Amino acid sequence: MKLVVLFLLCHTAAIAGKAGLARVDITPQGSIMMAGYGFRDHPSEGVRQRLYAKALAIEDDRGRRSVMVTFDLVGVTRDVADPIAERVEKQYGLKRDQLLLNCSHTHSGPIVGYRARTTYTVNAAQEADVRRYTDELIAQTVELVGAALKDLSPALLSVDIANAGFAVNRRRVVAATRHYPQPVDHDTLVIAVRAPDGKLRGVVFGYACHATVLGDYQINADWPGYAQEEIEKAHPGAMALFLAGCGADQNPLPRRKVELAQTYGKVIQEAVSIALAGKMKPLDGTLQTAFERVPLPFDAHPPREEWLRRTQDRDPSVARQARHMLEILDKEGKLPESYPYSVQVWRFGSSFTLVALAGEVVVDYSLRLRAQLGWNNSWIASYSNDVFAYIPSLRVLKEGGYEGATAMIAYGQPGPFAPAVEEIIVHKVGQLVERTGK
Repeated sequence: MKLVVLFLLCHTAAIAGKAGLARVDITPQGSIMMAGYGFRDHPSEGVRQRLYAKALAIEDDRGRRSVMVTFDLVGVTRDVADPIAERVEKQYGLKRDQLLLNCSHTHSGPIVGYRARTTYTVNAAQEADVRRYTDELIAQTVELVGAALKDLSPALLSVDIANAGFAVNRRRVVAATRHYPQPVDHDTLVIAVRAPDGKLRGVVFGYACHATVLGDYQINADWPGYAQEEIEKAHPGAMALFLAGCGADQNPLPRRKVELAQTYGKVIQEAVSIALAGKMKPLDGTLQTAFERVPLPFDAHPPREEWLRRTQDRDPSVARQARHMLEILDKEGKLPESYPYSVQVWRFGSSFTLVALAGEVVVDYSLRLRAQLGWNNSWIASYSNDVFAYIPSLRVLKEGGYEGATAMIAYGQPGPFAPAVEEIIVHKVGQLVERTGK
C-alpha cells in the first residue's frame, strides 16, 4: 500500500500509511463586514451558502503526520496562520512545516485578521466583530486539525490533471489592455483519497481563477463552494477540498449571477469526475519537502511629504494606506524594505511536485514553474499560509495596473515590489526542488 504524505519539512520517508478527513462550519454568526471588495459599506445581509474549513490529515508508514487545511475565505495572513500553527504544534506535535493553510479567496466571506482597518473601511464595533470571528476561527481550526488526525485510517492517494475553461485573463476585459499577453492555465488538479477497497473518501481539487462571480452582501463560498457541493453530491461519502491555484489575474466570466457560480461549480465537478473515473497515477515513492521564507524587496518608497499629501486623497484606500505608512514611520523610523515571503515545495519521489506560494500569485508563475517541473507532474498552489499582497510576474509588474501596482494600496503595503520579484521566487523554488530531489 502506498500513500503520499502531503506536507513535511526536510524529512524523507517511504510513503504508505493513513489519511483522515474532517470539516467544520465557519459561517459567521450574525452580520459581519465582508472581505474582497472595497465598495461594501455595511455588514452582510444573510447567508446564501455555508462556509467551511476542511482538513486532510496524513500519516506515513513511519508514523509521521501532516495536515492540509482549506478555507472558504478570502485569505489568512501570518498574524492568523502563525497562532494556528503554534497551537497545533503544542497540542498535536506537528511542526509548522507539517501544516498547510490554503484559502479559496471567495470575495463573499467575512474579513479575517487583526488589521481590518489597514485594508477596509470599518468602525470600531465592526473591527471588534472581525477580531472575535478571527479568534473563533483560530480555535476552530486547531480543533479541526485534531479531528482529522483522529479520523486517520488506511488510505491510498492518486493524482491526475483535468481541464476546465471558464477562467479569463483580466487583460481581456479592458479595452486599454487587450493588446497585452493574456495567459491562462485551465489545468485542474485532482488528488483522490481512497480506502484500501477503492472507496473514494476525499478529493483535493485545484483551479487557477478568482472566486468573484458574486459581489453582493450575501455570505457564500462562490464557485469553489458550489464545486465542492457538486463533487460531494456526485460522489456520496467523499469530502471535497479546494486548493486554489495561481488565479490572481484570472476572473470567472461571465459573472454576477448565482446561476453562473453554480454552473462553474458544475463544470469543475464534471472535470473532476472524468479524472476520477480514469486511470490516475499513484502518488508513491519517498517524500522530501522544504520550506523557506525569502525576503521580497519593495521598490523605492515615496518620501514622508508624499505620504502626508496622500492622507488628503479623495480615494479612501489611498488615504488609509498613507496614514498606515505614517504610523510605521513614526514607530519604526523607516518603512520595511522587504517582505518575508513563504515558499514551500513537496516532492513525492519522481512522481509529483507540489509548490505552495503565499499571496495572490499571477498565472505566469504557474505556467513557468510547471513548464520546468512537468505539466503532468506538478501543481502550483497560491493563497497559501499568508495572503498579504498580489505577487506579480516581471511582465505584469512592467505593465502596471492593478496586479502590478495599485493593489498594494488596498493591502496596506508600502508600494510595488522591485523588478527582481519573479526571479527571486523562481530561484527559491528551484533551490527547494533541487534540495528535495536529493
